[in-house]
Amino acid sequence: MTTASERLDEHTSPAFEPSSATIAIVTYNRSHLLTRLLESIERMDPKPGHVVIVDNASVDDTGDVVESFRDRVGTEIVYRRLETNTGGSGGFSEGMRLAYELGSTWIWLMDDDVEVMPNGLASMGKWAPRFKSIQGRRYDYDGSEFYWQYRIADRMGIPIPFAPSGFDESGFKEMNSGCFEGMFIHRDIVEQIGLPDPRFFIYWDDQMYGWLASRHTTSVIVDEFVLRRTREIKQWDMGIRHMNASSDAYRYYIMRNRAHIKRYYRELGVYNPVLFNAGTALTFAKEIVRLLAVERKARGTKHLIRGLKDGRKIAKDSTWRPMPPLSESQPAL
Repeated sequence: MTTASERLDEHTSPAFEPSSATIAIVTYNRSHLLTRLLESIERMDPKPGHVVIVDNASVDDTGDVVESFRDRVGTEIVYRRLETNTGGSGGFSEGMRLAYELGSTWIWLMDDDVEVMPNGLASMGKWAPRFKSIQGRRYDYDGSEFYWQYRIADRMGIPIPFAPSGFDESGFKEMNSGCFEGMFIHRDIVEQIGLPDPRFFIYWDDQMYGWLASRHTTSVIVDEFVLRRTREIKQWDMGIRHMNASSDAYRYYIMRNRAHIKRYYRELGVYNPVLFNAGTALTFAKEIVRLLAVERKARGTKHLIRGLKDGRKIAKDSTWRPMPPLSESQPAL
């Protein structure tokens, strides 16, 4: 893990070059949303050097939409259609790999249900000489400021829901998490921690990746609005934050993937069974609240329980290994 003195070197990085950045998008059967995102990239100034689009085996007209933008978007598009749906985790892992192999210095990850502010890349780039793992801010569907839980309770492995939302004059706050809807990360960090773990399929993958990054560099969320959500999601307004509606698939993976987090924690020597199990219990309770308060139903608990059961198999798997670093000179994690 990087020491404080070593982190000072981040403040001497060279000036940001927009063409060194790649936007990596994951999409699945939402060509209408992908269209809006590509239109927003078309309006960007400056533009990235590449746009990578990973299609999780869509059966709609996603391929045709991508082709229609090749001569419009103003930068090179790299399109990769997967044979099967690998979930957001698999899609972002592949998108990161493609961007890295293109030689990108900076990789900007996002789902298909956002649009980029015209000056979004410039806003992120002005922080690039100082930091190597950066998260921008996002407007919600209704134009309100979206609150993202940028800090986690380390040993519990869960977000701190009411970490301070305001910024001081510095314009940034340190974080120890990550969100693939806007993560802006330097290839040096990708080399050290490897690609996102596709085994998560969905949920917790970006938190884990951001946490790993924060062990190697000073990760920050900056006071720059660079994205806007373009898909409306049913929510429970809790004031400082919202609780979104979910799905049975999310409920399953929310609980199953706690086992993957546990395995990473064990590998890194930070696993505390009492605190981690408390985090798992709180996660279960939160999902019950989500069912009752947001979705107004009680059914769905069985998917949480099934996820816990399947997680036990992962916890006992003797073949499980963390994702390897991309640089041969780097030790694992």
